[in-house]
Amino acid sequence: MKKRPVVCAYYFPNWHVDPRNEAIHGGNWTEWRVTQHATPRFPGHEQPKIPLLGYGDEADPQVMAAKIRMAAEHGIDAFIFDWYYFFDGPYRERCIRDGFLGAPNCADLKFALMWANHDPIYAHPGSYRKPAEKLWSGDVDAETFRKCTDHCIRHYLNRPNYLRIDGGLYFSFFRVKALVEQLGGPAAARQLFDDFRFRAEKAGLGKLTLDGMASELARGDFDAGNRLIREIGLDCCSNYGWGKWGERFPDLSYADWFELNRDEDRSFTRGLEVPYNPVVPTGWDSSPRTVQSDMYDKRHYPFGTVITGNTPELFRAALRRTADYMAAEGTGGIVHIACWNEWTEGAYLEPDTQYGYGRLEAVREVFGLRSETVEAGEVAVCPM
Repeated sequence: MKKRPVVCAYYFPNWHVDPRNEAIHGGNWTEWRVTQHATPRFPGHEQPKIPLLGYGDEADPQVMAAKIRMAAEHGIDAFIFDWYYFFDGPYRERCIRDGFLGAPNCADLKFALMWANHDPIYAHPGSYRKPAEKLWSGDVDAETFRKCTDHCIRHYLNRPNYLRIDGGLYFSFFRVKALVEQLGGPAAARQLFDDFRFRAEKAGLGKLTLDGMASELARGDFDAGNRLIREIGLDCCSNYGWGKWGERFPDLSYADWFELNRDEDRSFTRGLEVPYNPVVPTGWDSSPRTVQSDMYDKRHYPFGTVITGNTPELFRAALRRTADYMAAEGTGGIVHIACWNEWTEGAYLEPDTQYGYGRLEAVREVFGLRSETVEAGEVAVCPM
């Protein structure tokens, strides 16, 4: 019998009106406009992607309630929200604050935060001349770190359905090495991480389970990565996507992409000194985030290789391989799926007009549903 991991889907919160976006793109702008205006950029390119359930406002509790119900009914245990917080406060927060936490069935799904501590770029859309123009700094100093984590403790980590792994509140960092450098090095970062743990304990929330992205920490140099992990006190590592792309452009088949990355789990599991939580992407296509009238050449993001042929059947096979590997050799208790709703990066579980609920059904077929008597972070039996 196989032990069931906690199944988490990364959630990208840019499908609601946010004041920062309005200042850049105009009133009432959301990223749905980018999705709607996508076009095929080469022969065989399948764009635009059309959501089966329409272009909903995720800050509406009723819209989010439908997402929660759909996720829970298909074996998703938690949303891990991409969390944005800068020197002057949060960004894209209404999705989780108003939508998710305001949904009447919020308690039916766990949630957690992954601090996306990178520079925001102008990629909605990015032009051929300036494909990844920086909007403002994503650097984090000690004051910003404390303000952000205090905000999270007060508003999110204290929620009864916040995700716990091994008894600890799960909190992830996207760019750990960059964060450590910005905070003044490993010793200074460790002090701030320990203080974060202390403040959570003081608030009566118990311990934290701190996670970082393995691809940034340890790819190609596990000795240095493990040393940094020990120095700053991370508890586990994850990833946001597969890291190997080969030289194909403009497209690469999902089957070939999977083959390029099939040994990633084994590499990180064996190389890291802390538990590793693998990821299974549904696909990749950031072409909607480019100016559609520009030529589609190999340049900086968002001009990149498009994954084609990412059918529910191939996604199911990737999920099955990951489930089997975790049962046989895995060290982590989470499987990440990238993503729930990255429509403009071609990585989404939500149903579309091409495959319907096919990818969600693949998740349920491979992992089943978590028993109501099992808490997140424990294991349950996965159907054969």
